[in-house]
Amino acid sequence: MGVTNNSQQWINRISQHPTWYAWLAYAIFLLCNNGINASVVWSEATRDSDNTVLWWEPVLWEYSSAIATLLLVPLLFASFDRQPLRFGQPLRQLVWHVTAASLFCTAHVALMVAQREWVYGWLGQDYQFGPFWREFWYEYRKDVWGYVNFLVAYQLVGVLWRRVRGEASILADSDASTSSATSAPTAEQSEPTVVPPLQHLLVKKLDKEFLVKVSAIEYLESCGNYVNLHSQGRIYPLRSTLAQLCEQLSSQGFCRVHRSFAVNHACIAELSYEPSGDGDIKLTSGVVLPLSRRYKDEFRAALLPQKTTSKNHQQDAE
Repeated sequence: MGVTNNSQQWINRISQHPTWYAWLAYAIFLLCNNGINASVVWSEATRDSDNTVLWWEPVLWEYSSAIATLLLVPLLFASFDRQPLRFGQPLRQLVWHVTAASLFCTAHVALMVAQREWVYGWLGQDYQFGPFWREFWYEYRKDVWGYVNFLVAYQLVGVLWRRVRGEASILADSDASTSSATSAPTAEQSEPTVVPPLQHLLVKKLDKEFLVKVSAIEYLESCGNYVNLHSQGRIYPLRSTLAQLCEQLSSQGFCRVHRSFAVNHACIAELSYEPSGDGDIKLTSGVVLPLSRRYKDEFRAALLPQKTTSKNHQQDAE
């Protein structure tokens, strides 16, 4: 696939906590950017012989804005995820993002001014924000433009990230479906058609496509709107819910063991239980998954040998 082991490890690590790494990357950018802005403001101020600006004031102005923004970034991420950019429902998106940008600006200005007033007061000085509506309009224009740029960048980075890490999708078994549909009618024609079990998943990664065997997936992990498929040290995100995917893969030996995890029975090495009723599941790869007492009975029942096959043979004999 052209991806080194170190690169794959980083991809897997970021896939575990994508929002945290996105926040960290933006924090590094914002702190560097505002630091440069502070130095520019100070350089411009020192050109004036009547300068009364102290060296720490531009630093406070810029970094109070940066800190206020970083405190609000998780809410911005939630807003972007709730209404991602798409061609459908443009009016709804416009109303949503204009409202979100206005709330962001109001909260940003409030947090920024509060920090400045506290530092100025701590130093025994008085901070003057200026005429409120004039200054608020000035900040509003900057914050709305910043919101728009951040929204677009968030969407573009998301597209790029999905191409780098790869994304799985359900691969329809067209051959099996065709053969079932064209088979000769029998006396049991009224019975529903048996859907063949899912054998492979299609993964698209950096303009390449390849198949992943369902039997090679060790466990499933819920992650927002996706389910991470863990297979041989790699993580493939699939847009689905854990409940839906467990239902599709139940015949393949997958069972839910926790609110956020499901396991492939063939990959289990050891089980252990605690007095509370919870437990741990150790996989052959060494990974340990939690076993919630809420799913323990369902998990035990799934491990029991199925008797449907023997019953069917008995009915056929009769």
